[in-house]
Amino acid sequence: MASAGNERPWRTGREASQNSLELVLIDRTYVLPWTQFLYAEGGDDEVHLTFATHDVLVRGAGLQLLLTDVAAHRLVGVNEPLRADRFTARTGVWVRELVVTKVDG
Repeated sequence: MASAGNERPWRTGREASQNSLELVLIDRTYVLPWTQFLYAEGGDDEVHLTFATHDVLVRGAGLQLLLTDVAAHRLVGVNEPLRADRFTARTGVWVRELVVTKVDG
């Protein structure tokens, strides 16, 4: 998903607090409750979100804005880009890859 200007390639909510995060992959959708969120880390090209049951890795560009939305409790959802979109040259803010891994415990 590409974006221009200040648009973000993820969904944010208008409410101050969201109950869950929807992660839409090509073959599966995850809905993770924010009550299970532990922490986030990363930078402009990669963000790692850790939940009690799953790890979420987002790769792309301009992802510092994603961390800002997580910190402000505005993040509602992220979609995995189509395979063809992963290799398209882009500028600005965009998501190249979304990986969700179940934590073994």
